[in-house]
Amino acid sequence: MTQKKFQVEKTYAEINARIKAGDAVVVTAEEMVDIVKKEGAVGAARMVDVVTTGTFAPMCSSGAFINFGHTNPTIKASDVTINNVEAYAGIAAVDVYLGAAQVVNDDPLNKVYPGSFSYGGGHVIEDLVAGKTVTIKAKAYGTDCYPATESGKEISLADMPFAMLTNPRNCYQNYNCAINLSKKTICTYMGTLLPNGKNANYCSAGTLSPLFNDPFYKTIGLGTRIFLGGGIGYVTSHGTQHNPGAPRLENGTPVRPAGTLMLQGDLKKMSARYLKGISMQGYGTTMAVGVGVPIPILNEEMAAFTGVSDEELKTKVIDYSYDYSHGVSRDYGEVSYAELKSGEIEVNGKKVVTAPLSSIVMAREIAETLKSWIEAGDFLIVEPVETLPSE
Repeated sequence: MTQKKFQVEKTYAEINARIKAGDAVVVTAEEMVDIVKKEGAVGAARMVDVVTTGTFAPMCSSGAFINFGHTNPTIKASDVTINNVEAYAGIAAVDVYLGAAQVVNDDPLNKVYPGSFSYGGGHVIEDLVAGKTVTIKAKAYGTDCYPATESGKEISLADMPFAMLTNPRNCYQNYNCAINLSKKTICTYMGTLLPNGKNANYCSAGTLSPLFNDPFYKTIGLGTRIFLGGGIGYVTSHGTQHNPGAPRLENGTPVRPAGTLMLQGDLKKMSARYLKGISMQGYGTTMAVGVGVPIPILNEEMAAFTGVSDEELKTKVIDYSYDYSHGVSRDYGEVSYAELKSGEIEVNGKKVVTAPLSSIVMAREIAETLKSWIEAGDFLIVEPVETLPSE
């Protein structure tokens, strides 16, 4: 296969050398839109070294691997709760995985509908990074090398030998715009949807969203260093619902959910500002996770990708009252993120009010924070060992 020739060509080493010297030009994805419009892709590629992105949105597929420390006598925990939220203990001894979507044990769930789901795994993780003490209780069947059959202690994140935020799936490359065409209100992971299509919810930062700025994953993959939860994390694989074969526009961006990322980072170095436990009425608990991915501008192709505006990014309108839950492949038109962010779209000839689940304000803050880290020389760009599957 013949390698494509570019007018501008940079390497990761050259960009990092400029970062170390304090000479790198770093802009956010929002800023890049105007630069590409004014300078063109080639001119923008010559001018800009790194584009920063950001997203802050609910992501159920989040959690943390935790080692809560050996007890005396030792225990091989088989049943563990943290603040009465069950953690998966089928790993080894005192290692557990706490999922953001796990609900506290005494929650009435949806027995009185809609349930409030006031506390869960995401809230426990937020409490930990906020420096709060949590209660861990463990039970076991006892062995010769692990004789204890129960244990309980108060512990903080600082006291834990190990805590790693691990998101099996995050940073969706686009997502549905959700409406409800039934005659009753429904509660979903896309929020509360009013009957007869009276409102529409969406969940993407649009122009700032990481994978919209690298639609074919040319710079993102195994080992990519990122902003994660207020600290530094890494892409460790494609996510569990990675779907690069989704239909795309001419600019390369998908019009349906497509790529996803698996992410990891040291929980002890993160902030409760960027990890928030969330209660979704009638649905369950989850956690909003702050993620920022730097996009190195290696050539004019990457400049063009990062210069795409909200007007040029589109998604499908999907009915969550029946079609989504029953696997019906049907949509009610395409809308741009500029339209969604305006607060109103048109569906079936009617005006529909829109609301985001993804915080644009926080996405912008994350992109700006990552930009400041790079400009200060505190954050270098890592070339992935292997990029994400693109087909």
